[in-house]
Amino acid sequence: MRTISAILAGLAFLAVVSACRAGGADAATVRAKIKAGALVVDVRTPAEFAAGAYPGATNIPLAEIEQRLADFGDHKRAIVVYCRSGNRSGQAKAILEKNGFSDVTNGGALKDMPSR
Repeated sequence: MRTISAILAGLAFLAVVSACRAGGADAATVRAKIKAGALVVDVRTPAEFAAGAYPGATNIPLAEIEQRLADFGDHKRAIVVYCRSGNRSGQAKAILEKNGFSDVTNGGALKDMPSR
């Protein structure tokens, strides 16, 4: 019985991780949100951001999101979050939605963000 429980717990964990990584929206959706004026937020570390970022993006590291909710502005404003792989941006999207932000899009990885 413990083995089955451990396997089920492991599968649930993998499903959550996969959903976060694969949660990036399609490029057309992300492009449309940005073109319409969405706030683009890079949730990577400041060092990662300094090494290269999406043009016009604001850096709010994942670890700081809950302390910096005011930096995101109006809770109805469109927001696109991205990171290195889509994992942290998936977590950021969940945190923002939990805090009442209603239009948050996971852009996924920086390499997947649409060109401007």
